[in-house]
Amino acid sequence: MQSTSHLVMIRPATFRKNEETATNNLYQRELAGLSAAEVLDLALDEFDGFVAALEAAGVQVDVVEADPEVDAPDALFPNNWISFHEDGRVGLYPMFAPNRRLERREDVVFDLELRGFGVKEVVDFTEFEGHGVFLEGTGSLVLDRVNRRAYAALSGRTHLDGLRAFCEAFDYEGIPFTANQTGPTGRTPIYHTNVMMSVGTAFAAVCLDCIDDVDEREMVREALEADGKEIVELSEDQINQFAGNMLEIQSTEGAPLIALSSQAFNALTPDQRSVLERHGRLVHAPLETIETCGGGSARCMLAENFLPRLTA
Repeated sequence: MQSTSHLVMIRPATFRKNEETATNNLYQRELAGLSAAEVLDLALDEFDGFVAALEAAGVQVDVVEADPEVDAPDALFPNNWISFHEDGRVGLYPMFAPNRRLERREDVVFDLELRGFGVKEVVDFTEFEGHGVFLEGTGSLVLDRVNRRAYAALSGRTHLDGLRAFCEAFDYEGIPFTANQTGPTGRTPIYHTNVMMSVGTAFAAVCLDCIDDVDEREMVREALEADGKEIVELSEDQINQFAGNMLEIQSTEGAPLIALSSQAFNALTPDQRSVLERHGRLVHAPLETIETCGGGSARCMLAENFLPRLTA
């Protein structure tokens, strides 16, 4: 199964441009002229609107309130620290920024167990932090769960040793490459793979132009084509508007959906939308404040829950 109808989202208690992640996330910017409280209020409105859009499309969303006692400005991006798998395992991941490590919470897992989901084992990679090795969940990893491939754009937050450990533990084939964007000092690694590509059951939206190495670019293209993916090629300008940060999901009745932000939706051409709509209805909501200050978008906000349900 590539997509799920059950998502976990964290409603933020604090939110701002995270000073500890801005060093290698070139998408983050300040919102000038707004107080911290005003920025948080805007982010909460966007968060609630996105949840409402997903639920209106028939998706089950478990919203967890962030801990107001913990200063975790990126808490609304849970996909970076946890992943839930069909075999009952949960992955916990090593995070680059110390204040993002505060986001990890045992109660999120316990709550899902209380809701009737089976947790067989927690696979904890967080000890890698002590060795300066990072792998930020399904931000670093774009998973083709059907074909067991893990695409990973290597960067300061996505290390090859971490990818290898994940692939060995969860039985995936790793496909590492380097993806770059143009920044103030020239070409710079993109901080997370899920900014520049999304892989669904039968499609892949990807900015191949970000992969400067010709051999690596063709390796990624060939892997996607070998698995029968219809490729939607994105431009660098489009991924700067988070068009690559989308996620295939489904309604509780099994209807295919693709979640993305309104900025990303508007960045797509009519032809690109038509191709994607063959694979799922596009569900979008405005996330401009979250995108501007957080440097992440719709996909980053969604932790997919594939755990087996043990009780109704």
